[in-house]
Amino acid sequence: MNLLAGAAGPPYRPRTAGGDRLKLINIGFGSLVSARRLVAVVSPESAPIKRMVQEARERGVLIDATYGRRTNAVLVMDNDYLVLSALPPEAVAGRVEGEDSGEEE
Repeated sequence: MNLLAGAAGPPYRPRTAGGDRLKLINIGFGSLVSARRLVAVVSPESAPIKRMVQEARERGVLIDATYGRRTNAVLVMDNDYLVLSALPPEAVAGRVEGEDSGEEE
């Protein structure tokens, strides 16, 4: 599927309507993701999630934002990308809801 077919702009640049601001979530070590594109935050421990990560790596749609640390959360984005984070899923969820998790990076 061609994401650019019939689109007014590139798929990675969300348009703002009615004054909506782009909300970015800090997923650790200065890495940010768009809250609008985030579909799910899951633990990387189960076999199906491990398979998803491996398939994303093979397809070239995996973003590793762990900076060499242990992967604690897998962020599923709406454009089929997966993002690996060293923060636990609870901390990422807290940041999505606007809370500060209090964890040091």
